[in-house]
Amino acid sequence: MAHKLYKVDKKSGKVTSERRPCPRCEKGTYMAEHFDRYACGRCGYTEFKRKK
Repeated sequence: MAHKLYKVDKKSGKVTSERRPCPRCEKGTYMAEHFDRYACGRCGYTEFKRKK
């Protein structure tokens, strides 16, 4: 089963998150991705996606 939250670089073995971190909360808090926005469930911070 493939993980969707993290990406592993096969060359260096470095693990990175696929989710956007919340700019207002501490490290390790990520924002949920919705079809039209990113939202933090902890502090309520919201960023809207731009329409093309």
